[in-house]
Amino acid sequence: MGQELGNPEIPRIRVAPQYVTVVDIDRRFVEVSDSFCQLMGYSREELIGKRYDDLTAPGTTDVSSVYSLFAKAGYMHGLWLFVSREGKRILVRYESWLRPDAKIEGHMELVELGCRG
Repeated sequence: MGQELGNPEIPRIRVAPQYVTVVDIDRRFVEVSDSFCQLMGYSREELIGKRYDDLTAPGTTDVSSVYSLFAKAGYMHGLWLFVSREGKRILVRYESWLRPDAKIEGHMELVELGCRG
């Protein structure tokens, strides 16, 4: 039911890849950009294997449901609220798609650092 990335019917937001992540089917980080590590306050080694859920601000998103919808659509964009190692809330705009290797690549840009959520 997923759609091809080249399909012109899929809207593209074209989020600037200020921060880049790649997660596997279990929502675990397998790749992270240096800038994402700095933003979150973790080293790459600490982030690899950590679940997306672990960095999502509590009570803001049902990550499991979002990923179920994403698996059907193959593409999503919107806003996401993370919490850094220091406890700062970080609001990003994201664009994510399912890659041919079944991993999810996400590009994010900062909307607000230290926001209330």
